[in-house]
Amino acid sequence: MSAPIRRPAPEPPTDRLPTGPAPTDRRRARTGLTWLRRLLLGTLLMGAVVLGGTLFRVWEVARVDGDRPVDAIVVLGAAQYDGEPSPILAARLRHAAALYEQGLAPRIVTVGGGRAGDEYTEAQAGTRYLVRQGVPATAITTVGEGSDTLGSLKAVSARARQDGWESALVVSDPWHSLRARTMARDSGLAAWTSPTRSGPVVQTRETQAKYILRETAALLYYRLTHASAETTDTGLG
Repeated sequence: MSAPIRRPAPEPPTDRLPTGPAPTDRRRARTGLTWLRRLLLGTLLMGAVVLGGTLFRVWEVARVDGDRPVDAIVVLGAAQYDGEPSPILAARLRHAAALYEQGLAPRIVTVGGGRAGDEYTEAQAGTRYLVRQGVPATAITTVGEGSDTLGSLKAVSARARQDGWESALVVSDPWHSLRARTMARDSGLAAWTSPTRSGPVVQTRETQAKYILRETAALLYYRLTHASAETTDTGLG
């Protein structure tokens, strides 16, 4: 008698679900990461373009003299010591006096306020210096207001409306020119810039590079906030 044939017992049923994400979920996750990387890369590239473009414009405008007949030559303030301009401010004032002697404007506007305890404002120190340079006092308008570029230019714009003039050559340091011109125009002046080519700010390549980078950052800050960056040590605020 032959032995009975044994069949393997059937596997017990299981209710366990497959472990790990489904293929479709994994593809979606990979697609999401790809788009996130692209977004980050695009943002970085856009930021680099804006930064590089602004830096180039600061450098480009610094090299341009916008000299032309205008209603006023506006000298932006910088530090003064007991009524005597700092070397930075003195360089700007000498340049403004030269523009006046060329007959480009009938007046020079000195601008800038003072700190607590100061006997003179930056504007007053500038006026005293210009008179010693031979500029007639009657050709100088003193606007002793503003602790930074934006505040000073707003004060100048208000004085321009009061006195009935509109156009100006703004005198400052080369790297400050683009931001100063932008603020002047935003304040309502028809403005161009005539940067000084002397003074501590333009003496060495290291100094020039520092101010170019600082002005690039300050201009981007102004465009984002319409406020002035605080750099009161040089009058580039």
